[in-house]
Amino acid sequence: MKVQSISNRFLVFFKEKKGISFIRENDKIIRQAIFTIFFLGIGIWFIKHENSELKEVKNVIADASIFWVLSGVILAAIYITLQALMYYASFLAVQSKISFKDAVILFLKRNFVSVFLPAGGISSLAFFTKPIEKKGVKATQIHFASIVYGFVGILSVIIVAIPALIYSFFQGTTGSGEWYAFAAVAGLSIMLYYVYVSVIKKGFIYTIIIRFFPSAEVFMEDLRNNRIIKNKFLLVVVYSTIIEFVGIGHLYVAMIALGFAPSLTAAIMGYIISVIFLIVSPFLRGLGAIEISMSFILIQFGFQNVNAIAITFLYRFFEFWIPLLAGAALFLFSANKLLMRIIPSFLIFILGLINIISVLTPAISERLDVLEDIIPISAIKVSNYFVITAGLFMLVNAAFMLKGLRTAWWFSVFLTGISVIGNITKAIDYEEAVIALIVLVSLIVTRKEYYIKSNSHLQSLGLKTVLISISAVLVYGILGFYFLDKKHFNIDFDWLQSIRYTLQNYFLIGSSDLVPLDRFARRFLLSINICGFLSLGFLLYALIRPYTIKKQAVEADFSAANAILKQYGSSSLDYFKTYDDKTIFIAKNQKAFLAYRVADNFAVVLENPVAESNAEMKECIIEFDDYCYENGLRSIYYRVSEENLDVFASLQKKSLFIGQEGVVDLSLFTLEGGAKKSLRNAISKVKEKGFKTTIYSPPIKDGVLQKIKAVSDEWLDSTGRSEIIFSQGRFDWEELKQQTIITVDNAEEKVVAFLNVIPDYAENEGTYDLIRKTNDAPNGIMDFILIELFTYLKSQNCEAVNLGLAAMSGIEEANTFPEKSMKFAYERIKFFSHYKGLRDFKEKFSPIWHNKYLVYSHDYDLLQAPIVLNKVVKP
Repeated sequence: MKVQSISNRFLVFFKEKKGISFIRENDKIIRQAIFTIFFLGIGIWFIKHENSELKEVKNVIADASIFWVLSGVILAAIYITLQALMYYASFLAVQSKISFKDAVILFLKRNFVSVFLPAGGISSLAFFTKPIEKKGVKATQIHFASIVYGFVGILSVIIVAIPALIYSFFQGTTGSGEWYAFAAVAGLSIMLYYVYVSVIKKGFIYTIIIRFFPSAEVFMEDLRNNRIIKNKFLLVVVYSTIIEFVGIGHLYVAMIALGFAPSLTAAIMGYIISVIFLIVSPFLRGLGAIEISMSFILIQFGFQNVNAIAITFLYRFFEFWIPLLAGAALFLFSANKLLMRIIPSFLIFILGLINIISVLTPAISERLDVLEDIIPISAIKVSNYFVITAGLFMLVNAAFMLKGLRTAWWFSVFLTGISVIGNITKAIDYEEAVIALIVLVSLIVTRKEYYIKSNSHLQSLGLKTVLISISAVLVYGILGFYFLDKKHFNIDFDWLQSIRYTLQNYFLIGSSDLVPLDRFARRFLLSINICGFLSLGFLLYALIRPYTIKKQAVEADFSAANAILKQYGSSSLDYFKTYDDKTIFIAKNQKAFLAYRVADNFAVVLENPVAESNAEMKECIIEFDDYCYENGLRSIYYRVSEENLDVFASLQKKSLFIGQEGVVDLSLFTLEGGAKKSLRNAISKVKEKGFKTTIYSPPIKDGVLQKIKAVSDEWLDSTGRSEIIFSQGRFDWEELKQQTIITVDNAEEKVVAFLNVIPDYAENEGTYDLIRKTNDAPNGIMDFILIELFTYLKSQNCEAVNLGLAAMSGIEEANTFPEKSMKFAYERIKFFSHYKGLRDFKEKFSPIWHNKYLVYSHDYDLLQAPIVLNKVVKP
């Protein structure tokens, strides 16, 4: 009954948590994970089961003919060239064009990332479109050409496979498994063709896609408008078919290179089946599955087990590893900054796992025998401890590497150096040592990406903590060992032994001759181990904790900035650049300045520098970037105008569209016409209820400030918001005292809404900052007060009024992935609906919209930008 009760509760919990719905929504991912684990499991089983034969394989490959291996390498170069030509022809087929160089780069990059993506052969087709878009090719054309490339890649397999399978069938060498695999690929091709036709003709699939993904309609329409040029499409098929024959050639060359009697039929069938497994493999581009299937096919054609495996491995070197390494080299030398930050961190993490696994698995006895003749056993054991400890610290350090910390980089270099030496001296594990050496090279190549300083205060605290803990544990351990009864370790400890064993266990090295005989002894050693691990872990954290520079606000800097502002100010945001929440950076020639706040080792600059000219602005940015580099900061620029993007682009900085700023032309604005009917009605209703506006000129009396403070507090409380700063102001009593205030009062002279007019440094333009109302204010009160603002600004000879930023809005055609995500969130996700409401509110006044951007240097910065911006806007 108890078991049944538990199962019933589990079922209720499962339903409440919508477990069935979760499985349905994530069905594809779950299936991919199961297939991946299955294929990797087969690979692991294969290695364990065939361990002795794999040693023989190594000897067979070592005797391969150099001439034929080089021939295979040349054929691999031809293979890459043909893949590029296939891409080139795919673009021609959709009435577009890219250069051959771009086609080579596109193939190598996509081929490389496909190894790490689920269903990589297909999902990789969505990557690396931006460089081609910059050369004038539309995103939809790129995706369409990629679809053609992917579809023909499957089609050519079928073209070659049909006669091969029929021939093999009559020869009696084809089993039912091969036919099932072929049927799966054929079915996939038919399905893809059906989807394409349905989209072109707006059929069932088209309707389903639009229903569940409305944002895809624009892409679908572009796809329908692209027509395929038949003769160019046939050229793609020709190139793809030749690629299949090159693959067969690779397998044939591998047979010859290893000195076996080659079989063309075996090469064709082995290749066809392996490619079918490649297509259906969900992960790692068939790694493991292809080796198994190809070896099995070759064995069926009479090759011995060892020979079949050796041929497969050499074939995979030609067909898989050479293009993969070429792609990796391309990423390395093209210095993609996002990957330059991520890959070393990823490699450090992997090396940490390799170190741990290497120590935990048995060493190769032959190597260990050789090593014991060279160095003492105690040194071998110490090497094991060092390698596993380095592995553990690498797992932690990898996360800090992502932050770009210089100290984390030095730690990685140190730990990797230990891994290189330690793996050799623990069991001559040269494989692990070579991997560690490759990681070390990657760290050296990417060293300039790691310059963020660590927290010096925490470093000092960490060192003190470790020194204190060492002293405390030494006293605890030495006295403990010295006075322990002999029965616990069967040793009567003297003072030197007590010191040695305490230090060994504190630093996690361990003592081979120290064997605990009871629970008390084991716990005593464990307590020393835990103290050592915790204190050393804290030391590592303290050394690599990011340092946040906190420059004190200098009155002279604000005075100089205000002087520059009076001369060269030109933006509605310039007023906030000398707000007390900012830190000022002034150029050496005193002709430009910028304002910024620091969060998470980022210096977030408001808009762009205030400067005499673009040349001075550029020089100020260069000087500030140098300042940031010296202080371990990264710079990003928030709400940069489109007209200033060229200055940043000339410094190799990147930009992301973040919204539009609305500016109303007061000379053209009118309440007349059908489009303004709702606005007129709202204003009339407010007037009919007896509400009126009052304009207060500075200095504002304290009584008025008290009234609007009550409005502000009520608005903040009712909306659940808190004051934010950086690109806008907060309710500051002294600041508001010096500004023009417009209020809306009811018949009893109660203030129900207000706004404050702030300085606007754009020529002939006015703007406001805070605009707030009470809960009982009538509908249309905000429209009413803004119209009164327009009237006031006209009386002050202003020709325009800036309404501020409408975030996320105004993306007509999203090109990049971040822009597409932003557009979809803005249009479809309820959480962001208030941005749409703000845009609609401002749209009523018919403003002219100006694009605003976030400017950054590094792709990785973009991932952290939302968190950083959220911090800098808080007081």
